[in-house]
Amino acid sequence: MTIAPSPETSLPEPLPRPAEVPAALRTRPAALLLDFGGVVLTTSKRPGGLELMAEHVAEVLARAGHRRTPLELVPVLRGGKTALKDWKNAASRRLAPEELDHRTIWREFYGSPLTPAEREVLAGSAGQLQETITRTLTDHTVRPGVRELLALARDLGVPVGIVSNAHSGRAHRAILAEQGIADAFAVQVYSDEVGIRKPHPGMIELAAQALSTTPEHCWYVGDTFDRDVVAGRRAAVAGLVLTRDHHTDRSPFPVTEQPDLVLEDPTGLVDLLRDAGQASPADGARVADGATRPSPRGVSALLLDHGGVIAVSRPDDATRRAFAAQLAAGLTAAGYPTGVDEAADVLDRARAAHKSWKKRHEVAPDGGTRVAEIDATTFWVELVGPLLDHHGPGVRHWLRAEAHALMVDYARTKSTPVLRPGVRELLATAHDADVPVAVVSNTVCGRAVRAELVEHGLDHLVGAHVYSDELGLRKPDPATVRTALTALDADAARAVFVGDKPHRDVAAARAAGVGTVVLVRGGATSDEQLDALGADAPLRPDHLAPDMAAAAELLRERTSRPAPTP
Repeated sequence: MTIAPSPETSLPEPLPRPAEVPAALRTRPAALLLDFGGVVLTTSKRPGGLELMAEHVAEVLARAGHRRTPLELVPVLRGGKTALKDWKNAASRRLAPEELDHRTIWREFYGSPLTPAEREVLAGSAGQLQETITRTLTDHTVRPGVRELLALARDLGVPVGIVSNAHSGRAHRAILAEQGIADAFAVQVYSDEVGIRKPHPGMIELAAQALSTTPEHCWYVGDTFDRDVVAGRRAAVAGLVLTRDHHTDRSPFPVTEQPDLVLEDPTGLVDLLRDAGQASPADGARVADGATRPSPRGVSALLLDHGGVIAVSRPDDATRRAFAAQLAAGLTAAGYPTGVDEAADVLDRARAAHKSWKKRHEVAPDGGTRVAEIDATTFWVELVGPLLDHHGPGVRHWLRAEAHALMVDYARTKSTPVLRPGVRELLATAHDADVPVAVVSNTVCGRAVRAELVEHGLDHLVGAHVYSDELGLRKPDPATVRTALTALDADAARAVFVGDKPHRDVAAARAAGVGTVVLVRGGATSDEQLDALGADAPLRPDHLAPDMAAAAELLRERTSRPAPTP
């Protein structure tokens, strides 16, 4: 495996060179997307720049009555630069990093050693300060070949966009204008202006969409592996080029993704674009929104609800009482004397409050699909907390600190789960047919569900777990089901979902594009309610199974069909 350079690693060889133009770069792009620093311009440190910036910051603070010498502020600014560099390197490891806003940069990175009053002065002028520091610390020079490339793109009718991580897009816009090339760019996408930063593919996607195309029809040119190459691959651009600059060989960590071509500078892009042939109409055709390709037969994944499907729960007064005693003992030990009867009453009232909370949050606001799940802190601080406020304000702090540990035991004792007959048969059928399985469940504590699966000896048969309290979203939000499909790399149209609640399970599965939805009797929905679902009811499942054994038989029938033709 070829690894991109890190501080301890030299540039890997061989990398594609201009003489070896790959097929991905032989077709003219619908748009050409360029990074700012390292591609369009190169930067160099301005001698004395940090001292000049320290003088400016001292003046800004002095206007508000805060006296700082530039000598005091130089190490403050230097420390902020170091912290920001570390933050940016860490952000490059993330899948979809968000960008810092100017106020955060100047309050928490540059201004953290200063007084609260001074920090607020800097935060209030953060946008201007960030533009000034960008312009003060570095000089910018247009790289060789860039002006020729922009002229050629104009003559060929290829729109050009900027896609850049920048803590001051306004500074970059001004620099391009001063260099006389701003008008060559049909769109400029800067991380501080759009709120995300590379390697988040959304920056490239936004630029492509702004130019009425998609990343699959664009070339993207950057200078770093960890940000540009990774972002380009995640966005699935048609062609990915690296132009070497200061940071190319100093990736903060190894990167496996590789560009299609490496150039010493942008000059090579001119011939590359000139020699690229035009795409055929078929190559550039767009797929209509919502269009799908026919899916082969067979089952790509089995998705199961937990409560009502894998197990049914029965109230158990003894275990509830035991947890009430545990809660009372914990509160008492922390200085909030509580009896077992009081704790039991509090838990009963909290359960009722939780049901009301779920009812209020069952439908996404504003007609959307995002249905939030309660978290452990909210449950214990906001639902239980008011019931114990007579102990004093400290009790809520105790509940906040203990919330996650309390939730595990609460989930395990609020009812006793009983494994449904036929579940082992269903999971064994999936295992024998090489159909991956995921549990997709609304839960107050996914950790407790995992423990139950282990106790029942089923955990080795489950490949992915999606629990609402861990995801932060609950069914009927389709994100729950989509997350499971992603984890199993499964085709939604060939997946089977088995649930027991029409308004949650069927709704979520349908919205996620699941091809076969099964509801099983004997769960949380009564037979009368299931039988009342008319043939044309939007929440009617594809199959209504009398028990889990019938669900297993359905899966066995589906998986025994001939394998799909490649």
